[in-house]
Amino acid sequence: MSASVWKIEMAVGDSVAAGDCIMILESMKMEIPVEAEGPGIIESLSVAEGDAIEAGQLLVEIAESQVG
Repeated sequence: MSASVWKIEMAVGDSVAAGDCIMILESMKMEIPVEAEGPGIIESLSVAEGDAIEAGQLLVEIAESQVG
């Protein structure tokens, strides 16, 4: 599936919980949320708003939260 990055909701360094919306993709006039699979901290975003993306492309890296 090809899509474009419509809106980025989070930034590098933000904490996320499972289900948090990180960004929204747009494909064929449909909005597709990209949600965190688990808790962590956003380490990097590999795309910017308006970028065209393809299936399997890395969008975001999330480091696991360290509970101390």
